[in-house]
Amino acid sequence: MTRIQEHQLVPFHTETLPCMQGPWLVIAPHPDDESIGMGGTLAKASQSGISTHLVVLTDGALGGSHSDLVQIRQREAKAAADCLGIKTIRFVDEPDRGLLVSESLVQRIAAIIRELKPAAVFFPGVQEFHPDHRNAALLVWQALQSLGAAAPQAIAYEITCQSPCNCLVDISAVVPVKEQAIAAYPSQLNEKNYWELVQSLNKLRTLSLPASVAWAEGFYCFSEEEVRLALEEWATRRAAMMLS
Repeated sequence: MTRIQEHQLVPFHTETLPCMQGPWLVIAPHPDDESIGMGGTLAKASQSGISTHLVVLTDGALGGSHSDLVQIRQREAKAAADCLGIKTIRFVDEPDRGLLVSESLVQRIAAIIRELKPAAVFFPGVQEFHPDHRNAALLVWQALQSLGAAAPQAIAYEITCQSPCNCLVDISAVVPVKEQAIAAYPSQLNEKNYWELVQSLNKLRTLSLPASVAWAEGFYCFSEEEVRLALEEWATRRAAMMLS
């Protein structure tokens, strides 16, 4: 039986950006996920003149022991957004580690998409470990489906693990900007050395790329046909393809 080959699962070249048109809307489960997951690509988008917007779904209240952690993390998110050239940021304030898929929240996200009219919406990959990350993906997916033909490009980004990937972005030139954005979250860096973890994931993403690429971020750009499927069905088909 012929097995699927590497180039069918991961690119052997980079793209300038996952989407060359703007604006972009990034959905982050927690304050810092946008910087950890795609800070380099956001910096490149800003340098290219693409407007970017950020929506943070949860309050991040479980990310430390500070009594005013929600306020601290919001201030940190605003500082990181300034580093990355993000134009606007909104906080939905759902409970940390309690993000649920509800019709009301799906419609709230859909309303934000209709208001901002982005060319692309970015959300976490479906293989993320954290339940808030996975539910964020489900929420955005259902919001995009509710918009039908008016839905923008759907693009998944990686936060804590590798997910299905069909687009790699060379972020070598903007790694200092990404590091600065992550450094804007001292409340989280005091809990775990996220910068070392981010470097590991971004370095591993260069495995299929030329040696000239030092750091890369991975994305999955969904087709219109894929978005018509239930996200669970798409994930099942993708897993089956890897074993074909």
